[in-house]
This record gives sequence, C-alpha cells and structure tokens, in this order.
Amino acid sequence: MSAEATADVAPAPEACALLVPTQQPQNGGSGVAGATFDLKLLNPSSKYVKLNVGGSLHYTTVQTLTKQDTMLKAMFSGRMEVLTDSEGWILIDRSGRHFGTILNYLRDGSVSLPESQRELEEVLCEARYYLIQGLVEDCQLALQQKSESFDPLCHIPMVTSPKEEQQIISSCSKPVVKLLHNRSNNKYSYTSNSDDNLLKNIELFDKLALRFNGRVLFIKDVLGDEICCWSFYGQGRKIAEVCCTSIVYATEKKQTKVEFPEARIFEETLNILIYETPRVPDKALLEATGGVAGGGEGHHRAGDDEDGREHRVRRIHVRRHIMHDERPHGHQAVFKD
Repeated sequence: MSAEATADVAPAPEACALLVPTQQPQNGGSGVAGATFDLKLLNPSSKYVKLNVGGSLHYTTVQTLTKQDTMLKAMFSGRMEVLTDSEGWILIDRSGRHFGTILNYLRDGSVSLPESQRELEEVLCEARYYLIQGLVEDCQLALQQKSESFDPLCHIPMVTSPKEEQQIISSCSKPVVKLLHNRSNNKYSYTSNSDDNLLKNIELFDKLALRFNGRVLFIKDVLGDEICCWSFYGQGRKIAEVCCTSIVYATEKKQTKVEFPEARIFEETLNILIYETPRVPDKALLEATGGVAGGGEGHHRAGDDEDGREHRVRRIHVRRHIMHDERPHGHQAVFKD
C-alpha cells in the first residue's frame, strides 16, 4: 500500500490528521481495514480525528486528546499504534456510552456527572481504563457523597376521608395495602390480648412498608368504622380483605377480640405483588405462590377471564376458638362477622 492510497480513503486534509500506515494488510488485499497506523500530525491544534468507540462515533481534536497525561495522549502522540477502518475511523475497542463524558472532561477539566449510582460507577470504570486520574477522583468523591447522604425510606399517606382514599387508590399505578385501625371504634370491652394484637398489626404494617417500599403503596386509615382491618388493592380495585376483629362471649357480656393473623397478612401482601406494573420477580413471592408470579401468560389469561365476570373480593375474617380460661365453663363461643 502506498501513501497515496491512504490519502484516498482518509478524510479531507482540513478535517483530520494524516495517517501513515506502518503495517501492510494481509493476503494481498487492497483495502486498509485492519491495518495499523501511526499518527503523523501536520498541525495538532487545528486537526480533527474521527473516533469509533464501540460503535459510537466522535469528532475531536488531537489537542484535546493529548491535553492531559492519559492513555489517549499515548495513543495520539505517536507513542502507540492506532487501528483504523477502511473509512478512516480510528477504532477503540471500548463501550462508547460514556465516551462523550470522557471527551468533555479532557476539554474542560471538569464535567457534570450522572445522578445514578450505576452510571457513576460506569464512568469511574472508563476513567480508570483511560488513566484519567482527575475524573477518577471526582467519581470516587461523588460515590462517597451519595453513600453518605440519607434519603427517607418511605412515606405513608394518612387517609383523611373516603373520597381522598378513593383518589389515592385509583390514581396509583402500584398495588396498595391499607391498614384501618381505630381502637376507639368499639362499644364493647376488649379481651385481654386485644391491645397487644392491635399493636402487633401496626408493627407488621410498618415492617411491610419498609420491606416493599417502592413496589407497594401503604396507606393508613384511622377514621373508618372498623377496629382493625387490612385491605389489598390491585389496579385500582379491592382484591382481598383481612378483618382482624370479632365479637365473642368471653364473660357474661359481649367482648371484642382483636387477632393477629400474621401469616395470612403476609401472604396477601405477596399476592398483591402480582398486580405490579411492570411486574418485578420476587423470590419470596415465587416461593409463596408456587411460581404464579413468574407465569406471565397464565396471569394474562386469568385477567381476560376476570373481565367477563363480576369481580369478587376475598374477605377473610379471623375465627379462632376461645381458650377455656377466657370464658366460664358451659358458655358457648359466639362469633359475629
């Protein structure tokens, strides 16, 4: 290959630096693809080069590439060989996603870094590859500040009216879990363990809100006409309900009993994840539902069937036998839903 042949496939003189081949192509081919070139500069401050970084195309000057002591300076100052294709694009076998950030840092000495931690780590990886120490330090500092910053884990809306509750549920794209607890909404006395169980329901609500933060919207209601009741919503409609209270004859008069059906509440919370959009695989959900969450086609078929029939809500009322020490001998347990 002659120098004249190289000039024919290279960009116009005013657009880039001159590339002089140092290795002949194999098998007697006439093209220049796969050949290596040394960069011979006529005027580095005014010449452009064309870069193909993993399929991402960039124009820049040799002056920018050699401004700082980096691997790119070694490549374009004649100390290293560079590879070009048949159209004169200099090839760099690296992802080009963040190469624009690399170039902007070389031009200005600083650059706006992405907010995402994942993208920050990607830019850091590229900066290390190209040996750009200043950008490496900036990325490390940004990652450290992000890890030290504190963001609130979750916000739990408090329902103030039935109308507001309906607006929240209908406008939310996530599944919704509502806990209604109102201890004062009772005309009878409570059994001995009811207060403890009511607190356990509230504590479980808080733990679930942290566990599924970002995937499920948790709301509280302290104005309803129930004492302790869980409701589960998907796609704007109620899917299930777990009522934790019942009326019993524990003594000569009626009493209200509050239960803590932890396993049932957790199961319904996992079931409601099926209504996520987009659905996110969850190990606990797959184990609890026997792989239902992963069966996308089956779920769509079930959804089609539901469209043609009246929607039904699963209502689970906790019913347990009263212990012998909670009622006098000979009294029968009476439950009222």
